[in-house]
Amino acid sequence: MAGGTTVTRRPLTTPRAAAVAGVVFSALMFVDLAIVRITIPYDPDEPGIWLMDPARRNAVRFALNLIPFAGIAFLWFVGVLRDRLGALEDRFFATVFLGSGLLFVGSLFASAATTSALIAAIAAGNIHLPNSETYYFARRLSYTFVNVFAIKMAGVFIFSLCMMMLRTATLPRWVAYSGFGCGLVMLVVITSWGWIALLFPSWTLVASAYILLSYRPAEA
Repeated sequence: MAGGTTVTRRPLTTPRAAAVAGVVFSALMFVDLAIVRITIPYDPDEPGIWLMDPARRNAVRFALNLIPFAGIAFLWFVGVLRDRLGALEDRFFATVFLGSGLLFVGSLFASAATTSALIAAIAAGNIHLPNSETYYFARRLSYTFVNVFAIKMAGVFIFSLCMMMLRTATLPRWVAYSGFGCGLVMLVVITSWGWIALLFPSWTLVASAYILLSYRPAEA
């Protein structure tokens, strides 16, 4: 109360906050993955001829600069979902859910940092193409972080989240079962298809859209 006037603040409610964060994460990941998949050859053993093109390097730099914001949105998404579950949260699945989410972000950041360092080194003339052992090492490291660790952790994240949502009836069954399907594909399918990573932001977008469309604000 200030000067006899009571100021009422209405905080952003958890369901809508989770949905907004999920949509932002999905949009940023779609942009990032599309730019990277179009610009960078999927085969990590391919000579780095693409790095000789300044336009392609700048496009990748732009995508890499979006990664931290995607990570922040994802962590917000995780946090508000946990708050939404509250006392209904199962400790076992919550531990797997949180741990896999953090490992996903860590793997994503590690890949982005490796690629960013590679581009900076080549632009500065510290790495000379083609047939640079440093280039092949950095490309293979970045590839492994995203296409092995990040994708697998995303599959575990979806599995554990859908299990909790199914048991608590927080999301409808069709959303949970579709998540099980996406998670299974990301876990067991060999990552020879570069666009498989889009399954994760696609499912997150579906779940977030459902939360937004079904949200009903509480009566004042």
